[in-house]
Amino acid sequence: MNDNPRRGLSRRLFLTAAGAGAATAALGVRPAAATAPGRGFAATFAAPPREVQAKFRWWWPHGMVEPAEIRREIDAIADAGFGGVEIADVHHSIGEPLDPAGTGWGTPPWVRALEAALDQGNRRGVIVDVTIGPAWPAAVPSITPDSDGAVKELAHGVVTVAAGETYSGPVPAAVVPPEHGVGRQDLFAVQAVRVAAGSSPDARRPRLEAASVTDLTARADGGTITWTAPGEGTWLLIAYWLRGSGQRPERGPHTEPVSFVVDHFSRAGTEAVIDFWERRILTPRVRRLLRESGGAMFEDSIEMETDTTLWTPRLPQEFESRLGYSPLPYLPVIVQHDEDPVFDFDTGVSGRVRDDVNEVLSQLYLEHHLRPLQEWLHGLGMKLRIQPYGLQTDAVAKAAAVDISEGESLGFKNLDDFRSLAGGRDMGGKKILSSEAAAVYGGSYSVTWQRAARTIGREYSAGVNQAVLHGFSYADAPGAEWPGFAAFTPYDGGVGYSESWGPRQPTWGHAADVAGHLARNQLVLQAGVARCDVAFLRQKGYAGSGFGAAWFSATGVTQGWTHAFLSPRLLELPSARVSGGRLAPDGPGYQLLVFEGDAFSGRANTMPLAAARTLLELARAGLPMLVVGPWTEPRVPGIARPGENERLAEVFGRLLAEPSVRRVDDRPQIPDGIAALGLRPDVRYAEASPLLHARRVDGEVSYFYFVNGSDSVVVDHDVVLPRAGRVLPYALDSWTGQVWRLRHVAEDGGAVRVRITLRPGESTIVALAGPGWTAGTRRGRPRGTGTAAARALPSWHLRLADWRPGASATETRVVVHERDLAELVPWSQLAGLEDVSGVGRYTTTVELGREWLGGHGACLDLGRFTDTARVWVNGRRLPPVNLFNPVVDVSGHLRAGRNTIEVEVAGTLINRLRVTRPEVYGSVRRQDCGLLGPVRLLLRARE
Repeated sequence: MNDNPRRGLSRRLFLTAAGAGAATAALGVRPAAATAPGRGFAATFAAPPREVQAKFRWWWPHGMVEPAEIRREIDAIADAGFGGVEIADVHHSIGEPLDPAGTGWGTPPWVRALEAALDQGNRRGVIVDVTIGPAWPAAVPSITPDSDGAVKELAHGVVTVAAGETYSGPVPAAVVPPEHGVGRQDLFAVQAVRVAAGSSPDARRPRLEAASVTDLTARADGGTITWTAPGEGTWLLIAYWLRGSGQRPERGPHTEPVSFVVDHFSRAGTEAVIDFWERRILTPRVRRLLRESGGAMFEDSIEMETDTTLWTPRLPQEFESRLGYSPLPYLPVIVQHDEDPVFDFDTGVSGRVRDDVNEVLSQLYLEHHLRPLQEWLHGLGMKLRIQPYGLQTDAVAKAAAVDISEGESLGFKNLDDFRSLAGGRDMGGKKILSSEAAAVYGGSYSVTWQRAARTIGREYSAGVNQAVLHGFSYADAPGAEWPGFAAFTPYDGGVGYSESWGPRQPTWGHAADVAGHLARNQLVLQAGVARCDVAFLRQKGYAGSGFGAAWFSATGVTQGWTHAFLSPRLLELPSARVSGGRLAPDGPGYQLLVFEGDAFSGRANTMPLAAARTLLELARAGLPMLVVGPWTEPRVPGIARPGENERLAEVFGRLLAEPSVRRVDDRPQIPDGIAALGLRPDVRYAEASPLLHARRVDGEVSYFYFVNGSDSVVVDHDVVLPRAGRVLPYALDSWTGQVWRLRHVAEDGGAVRVRITLRPGESTIVALAGPGWTAGTRRGRPRGTGTAAARALPSWHLRLADWRPGASATETRVVVHERDLAELVPWSQLAGLEDVSGVGRYTTTVELGREWLGGHGACLDLGRFTDTARVWVNGRRLPPVNLFNPVVDVSGHLRAGRNTIEVEVAGTLINRLRVTRPEVYGSVRRQDCGLLGPVRLLLRARE
């Protein structure tokens, strides 16, 4: 255990987050998870409950944590309006050796810390999730690489044998030597295969004659083999060795003995995880506290790393029983080196065999890892949350099966990666799509809340409805320097990634305002069910690939179309039915299904036969479909069984003849196909727009979340919304919690037209609901349009709290500077304050006449600032400031005569760290922090 008590954090909390408790109370933060019976939506929206609040990844330097500090950090998170944590054993930044034997993951000190976190979390209503093991992938210290439950690999060795020559000697050793700790290598098979004409054993990927594969396993005796090559061509003698991969969790050691990654494709691997938790972690008290918390176990992306071929011992038997043929004759094109195939066959089947291997691994992961793990967790009163990607397996199907699926801001390449998981979630009838949110490479201590909120806001439009911010670091660790232990910085000696949110940050005193914004959006986005226009069917359910939907990703979204991705396995779900021309009518209600050739295989026209038959049934039930490409000679993925491709072609002939199906030659003709089907998006834009949206339907209420996806273009145009029955449009302000009626125009067919105006990155919510839906809400939206008068406020008095390193790694010393400013400039342009990080309090006075007190509404436009701001007028604090549109309603707060306006702005820590730790942060450019303006008082004109 670290013998240096962490007293600095509580002092820093007092210094920097004064008033946070009162602010949180104003947001309605409380332990109760459920909305009180009879509580109206407006009240719930103003004060969202814990279960919809954003969460943090909470990084511990394994068990070198103190229960008292754990409780303080839970309190800090709760007081700031965040609803959950995920405990993760991560210490990439630590240069000093830790004590895995004494305080590592799963040791008694770690378990005691877990108990403290669960106990305090339950007291404060903060949901506590736990990671499945130390770091990632899932690993436990109770196995060795040779154990049945450890992840396996198939390593190959090869020698070249000329025509007519005899090889006599050792069975070829593996090209890649075993990892440390691997004690056994079992000879799996030996084969001979001839190099194809025109290729060479020295080629980057030699081509081999598929028909020449000869099994020589029985000839291997005592580690040697004798074999004479036939008289023609050049031959390869290939040996295959089954062994443990020896993979360890990321950046260990976390335990003693060392943890090794489990086999995710066998029941033995899953049982190894369950057994360790049952024997070493789940004390009676931990069991009780976990059940009370109702949290989840989290498993990170499936980052199985091996220089050879990922394997599981029963793969050959499972493969043959599921696909009807043996993989053994195809071993040469299955084996890999550095995640790349080693050989190809001359018959064009290589890629198809590899696809079949990935398909079997998908099934094994679902059946032997995900489902039994989830069943065990349900018995503990917990859920399973996973990132179901990382291998070429069906992540979309996993998202349909798991309690909570999760993507990530850092690793995902675009919003379509989230839409892949959203399709699985919605077809599987699940509620939550989580995001490992707002991690930024090289962004440690310079990420702003505005950047984080912008990133998350766009992800909300793609189906995300739970943010797990990346992240919150425990206060201290051996070797940590101010402002404390940070899990991912320094990283390999340089600036790390992600951010360490918390009381160490000057902005933490304002964090409750951002937390409220996130919670209100998530409240709406977790209501009812998601609705979506287009189901884009992919032959492979990969996620994290960056592959988009033809035409829809680039063009369709600008016209209001929404889409998600399906994989063929989702067509087997009970939700895959049609009613009223909609697929999954009780869920996403897709009005159109689109597919093209396999984007991951050169757009080859492949489709599983079972999926094609289901498509035919859906088309006959009236589901509109758009088929892109020729599809004159469709074939099944992988290796076809006898007659299978012929049956597929017959099904496709009937499918393309259905009246609800249109085929176009290629992607540019997709709009023509949509027009021929007579379809248009449920939500329509008046013009091509960067506006993104998501829709939820909860009984008779429809919610529409809109966000401006552009960094530079203002959205200002009409949007047409579908409505049913006597409903009216309401605007929901996620920053202030206010709800008010919107002006609208009724259109033919029951639609309603509203105006959406959003600055870059800004979002809003529109609800269609009955007239009495917002009973009890404040209707305080300022009236008036345009500007009748404006008053510039250029001169301010600045009281700047300058945050500096204190006497320990966790203590912050505050030096106060005062300046009178004739104009607003960044702190970095004030002489002597160039490297300041901290909190600035700006004060000015203004004389106003009685015309400013009329009923047209007055507001304060703050212009620009970095990073967060709060406003007081005549001593009264105003509602939270919208970071993307910082125009604050001051109606009712002004008075005739002298008025005092105060603006508190908090920035990041990067400017101070650039000079206090230049060896790490000196390369980062100085940030312009402070109130930058121009600041103006605006009087609205009469309507």
